[in-house]
Amino acid sequence: MNQAVVKRVLLDRSNESAPQRSVLLGNRVPKDYFVTCGSGESDITIHAGSYHLALKEAGIEMCNIMTYSSILPAIANEVEKPDPKDLVHGSVMDTICAVANAERGERATAAIIYGWLFDRETGERFGGLVCEYHGEKTEADAAAELRMSLNELYFNGFSNRFELQEGRLTTKSIVPKKKYGTAIVSICFTSYECPVLA
Repeated sequence: MNQAVVKRVLLDRSNESAPQRSVLLGNRVPKDYFVTCGSGESDITIHAGSYHLALKEAGIEMCNIMTYSSILPAIANEVEKPDPKDLVHGSVMDTICAVANAERGERATAAIIYGWLFDRETGERFGGLVCEYHGEKTEADAAAELRMSLNELYFNGFSNRFELQEGRLTTKSIVPKKKYGTAIVSICFTSYECPVLA
């Protein structure tokens, strides 16, 4: 074994006994987000055909899309949609996402509504509720259903303490002329706060 290899092995072994430095973090809290939507159609397939093309129109096709359920934290803040050139190819994009697929001549509609909860006593923003729609309805009918869904969430656990104020409604619909079509509406998170526990 030559001297360079022996030296490297000794260094590697010496690092094994060195104390590890670490930080204990709590659950990360999504902070900044933007809202986007898109549609696409393909004669080949949905994934990665019309779905990918819908992501492309939405400007997030270069990301790996992860989907959350339907809660916005109090610190969440809407920002301007970034230029797709500023998103790193292959990076993870955490989202609250509505996706609808349809075949030729049928309608695919995706929609998202969210509202903010404000404490009735302090006036402080507590957080947000989000509802998603994906199906065959028109954008107007999807919007009406979403408003009812948001109110249902509100009146089942939040209405006594909080006042609900509608934040934003976004819809996207397509009737594909090709074999497959996809509509997407997405809340996309770009930054987080991570509480340090120890």
